[in-house]
Amino acid sequence: MYKIETHLHTTHVSKCGRLTAQEQIAGYKAAGYSAIIVTDHYNRITFDYLGIDPASHTDRVGAFLDGYKRMKEEGEKNGIRVFKGAELRFDESENDYLFYGWNNELLANPEEVFRMGIAEFSKIARAQGALIVQAHPYRHGCTPAIACYLDGVEVINGNPRHNSRNDRAAEYAAEFGLVTTAGSDCHRTEDIGRAGLLANSLPSDSMQMSRLIRSRNYELFGDPAFHGGDGAPNHPSDH
Repeated sequence: MYKIETHLHTTHVSKCGRLTAQEQIAGYKAAGYSAIIVTDHYNRITFDYLGIDPASHTDRVGAFLDGYKRMKEEGEKNGIRVFKGAELRFDESENDYLFYGWNNELLANPEEVFRMGIAEFSKIARAQGALIVQAHPYRHGCTPAIACYLDGVEVINGNPRHNSRNDRAAEYAAEFGLVTTAGSDCHRTEDIGRAGLLANSLPSDSMQMSRLIRSRNYELFGDPAFHGGDGAPNHPSDH
C-alpha cells in the first residue's frame, strides 16, 4: 500500500514551518512515504511573512505555491509524488480548512477569499469540484464548522505540540457522514510521518488525489488517541 501525507507546511511559505523542501522530502522518503500533499497556510499571516499585500495585483497565488513547487521538484528527484493543497483561514474565525483539488483561479485573490468566510467560499469551491476538509476542529480556539459547508474532517492530527482532540473530531465526522482524513501536520523534524493515508493506488496528480479522498477508498494511520499538547492556546510557532 502507498503511504500519503495530507497535511504539511514548508518554511518557504508558512511562517510556522521549520523545514525546507529538501529536508522534508529526505525525511518522508526515509519514512517510506510515496506521496505528499503540501498544505501551506493560506492566511493573512502567510502573506505578511512573504511581504505581499493580499489586495495587490501581483501573482499572489504563484508566490503562495513556492513551497509546493520546491517540494515537487525535490520529490521528482527522490521518487515521491507531491500534490497541491492549502490550509485556509478566513477572517471570521481561527478555524483552518484543508483544501484539495483546486484550480489556481480560486485562490488568485486572497483579500477576497479571506473576507468570504466558509459559507460563501464553500459554494464557489465545491461548484468547481474542490474538496474542503476541516483541520483539527476541536483544537483550542477552533470550532467545528456547520457540516453542510464541509466535505470532510481531519480525525487524526499528529502534531505533538497541540491537543487536537481527535476523538471528538471523529465523532463529529461520523455524526454527519463526512469524509475522514489523517495527517501529520508537519512543521518540524519530529512531526514527519506521524499520520496519513494508506491507499492501494497512487494518484497521478492533485485532482486525482482529491478524488481519492472523496472516494474514501483508503485507510487512516496514526494514533487516533494521541492528544499532543495540554490544550493550552495554540503554539505560536505553529501558526
